[in-house]
Amino acid sequence: MRALVLEQLRKAYGGVTVVDRLDLTIAAGELVSLLGPSGCGKTTTLRMIAGFVTPDGGTIMLDGKALSSTRGVVPPEKRGMAMIFQSYAVWPHLTVFENVAFGLRARRLPGAEIRKRVGEILDVVRLGQLAGRFPAELSGGQQQRIALARSIVTRPDVLLLDEPLSNLDTALRGDMRKEIRRLHDEFQITMVYVTHDLAEAMAVSDRIAVMSGGRIEQIADPATLFRRPRTRFVAAFIGGTNVMTARRAGDILRFADFEIAAIASNVALADGETAPFSLRAKAMTLHATAPSRGIVLPCRVLSRTYAGDSFEYDLACPAGASLRVDAAPGCEILAGAQAWVSFDPADLVQLEPDCVEGA
Repeated sequence: MRALVLEQLRKAYGGVTVVDRLDLTIAAGELVSLLGPSGCGKTTTLRMIAGFVTPDGGTIMLDGKALSSTRGVVPPEKRGMAMIFQSYAVWPHLTVFENVAFGLRARRLPGAEIRKRVGEILDVVRLGQLAGRFPAELSGGQQQRIALARSIVTRPDVLLLDEPLSNLDTALRGDMRKEIRRLHDEFQITMVYVTHDLAEAMAVSDRIAVMSGGRIEQIADPATLFRRPRTRFVAAFIGGTNVMTARRAGDILRFADFEIAAIASNVALADGETAPFSLRAKAMTLHATAPSRGIVLPCRVLSRTYAGDSFEYDLACPAGASLRVDAAPGCEILAGAQAWVSFDPADLVQLEPDCVEGA
């Protein structure tokens, strides 16, 4: 069943289009992240889903019911949704229990039912022993768990999360990513998660929609997005990728410093046409001596940066191409030295023009 459907969604402010004919379908129980830089339209999209912002055009449907369309807009409180913000938005004068119970009391549930449901959800988010404490007595991660519990206890049809971990330190963010994913898997709530943090989106999402200029550049599961970016923008935003241009000449695909068989590379490129290709830095191997297998390029080491579990090398090839290669610490070649890189041509991914997908 299709849970949440956005069709041709549009929003502009002062003549500037923020969300541009966006299409997105999210299945029931799916966790989809809207990922992109500041100003790409992801938070505006989330707020239109929530009902806080009225679209200029397009429709928002939930289980076949129109929430926003030319016929009218359903107010936020009647959409069956809950939203978690980056500022935890917990009430400092209420205890943990009272914060979580607030939404249930607003719905006038019986006291026994409130106590039962709040107790159960506090145990799920591991705050059962802290029910009587006030937010000021808790850590940032614990306060964000209050916000999660308060949203989930009302059993919303859709849970919206707007940069929920941006105020936490690095260690807490890692813990909370796991917590959000665990809660999603346990309750199977449809979730829309806004973030600009790639690692965060990769950790929590079933699918990730990368946005730019108010549109979706690519939507895919994390592994596909990482290994096979669809556009130059996505490749650059995901990072760790070399982008190289090639021209097809008959059965040959010619790059600046090498060529491969066009048929073997399975490219969608006519004779004489050019296109960009991505090659992940981790898909290349750096050598101190010339290897005998794969595509082999001589190069000169421009710089080397230590990155903990690897070294990041910036390389210059004879024809002027610049490459970045991630190599294990065991391979240590100094700046200025001669080196070689090798790779499998199957790891080259042809890129399409930006803003090609509406999903």
